[in-house]
Amino acid sequence: MSSAVHEETRAEEAVKLPMAGLLALFTAGFLGIINETIPAGLLPEMAKGMGVSESVAGQTVTVYALATALTAIPLNGALRNWGRRNVLVSALVAFALANTVAASTSSFPVVLAARFVAGAGAGLIWSNIGGYAARIVPAQFQGKAIAIAMAGTPVALSLGLPAGTFLGDATGWQATFGVVAAASAALIAWVFAVLPDLPGRPAGGHVPVTAILRNPGVRPLLWVVAGFMVAHNILYTYIGPLADRAGAGGRLEWVLLVFGLAALLSIWLTGAHVDPHHRRLTVMSAVVLGASAVVLGLAGLSPVVLYAGVAAWGFGFGGSATLFVTAGIRAAGTDGVQSVLVTVFNLSIAAGGVFGGLLLAGFGVASIPWVAVALMIPTAATTVAARRHAFPHWPRRP
Repeated sequence: MSSAVHEETRAEEAVKLPMAGLLALFTAGFLGIINETIPAGLLPEMAKGMGVSESVAGQTVTVYALATALTAIPLNGALRNWGRRNVLVSALVAFALANTVAASTSSFPVVLAARFVAGAGAGLIWSNIGGYAARIVPAQFQGKAIAIAMAGTPVALSLGLPAGTFLGDATGWQATFGVVAAASAALIAWVFAVLPDLPGRPAGGHVPVTAILRNPGVRPLLWVVAGFMVAHNILYTYIGPLADRAGAGGRLEWVLLVFGLAALLSIWLTGAHVDPHHRRLTVMSAVVLGASAVVLGLAGLSPVVLYAGVAAWGFGFGGSATLFVTAGIRAAGTDGVQSVLVTVFNLSIAAGGVFGGLLLAGFGVASIPWVAVALMIPTAATTVAARRHAFPHWPRRP
């Protein structure tokens, strides 16, 4: 009897969930991350093609993240009365145009400008796809719908970048940007076909950012997110030079695939256990990321050490977005905290790109993992200490 009820429930969900629309939102989030991170896997080729150093070419990641951080809140405020589909399509148009430009030029300033435009589009996507998903399903399926829509982000971090690196090795870095432009254009047609044009948000019901920041759980959370993401990004943006140092530069796509597979395992475990074990998973994530940076600091000894460090790094990082967003919503009591998290995430990514570039140019690639270790020590300590409001045991203990 119980099995039959479960089968009936699954069948009901399959009928009521608009999977075509949710998968379109999934793909939009996937493209947002692909757009951001793809230079990390193509850095040596991009630097050579544009006639700049690798540390300078790495700023194509920085400017994308900076654009997202600077424009997410004001753009969403300016477009709050637009239909949600029009907002999403506008972001995808920005992706298509920016990547077409990047695929057509070897001028570093022009590529940098194109990356800023794409980053602005990403801010619109990440601030809207979760809410869009929640509004196109019945109330009892909102959690599942949001999970499907938001899964594009970690999947892109896990598998999209290795795939882009394989493609770049086979066809060249500009062709890779061209493929992303074509995918963005195709997704526009898909969005028009499967997503309803929901009305914009009403003028009331908005929680001010200042009120969110006054929450005692939000402040330590944002410090942890900042430290975590700067440490991660100085490693991620300059993984090419780190692989070269370990003697695995010609196998960068395999290094990234190891990272991706470990991250996928982390995503699955986090999704399965985030509710009863949120605090434990968050502490574990911070500690594992710090430990992986220690291993990466020793990666010059052998490619095997590099692969071990990358696997631990992917495992520590994979579920972090789910853990931080969950912590933010629980601490603030509103999903409005996501715009603040998007801003801090991307400011931290930008800072990591700049900081990593300075380290690479000034002290060499060997310094990067040890600086990540230094960042993760206070980050992990703050995670452990913030047990009352930011990362409590869940359900929250009195």
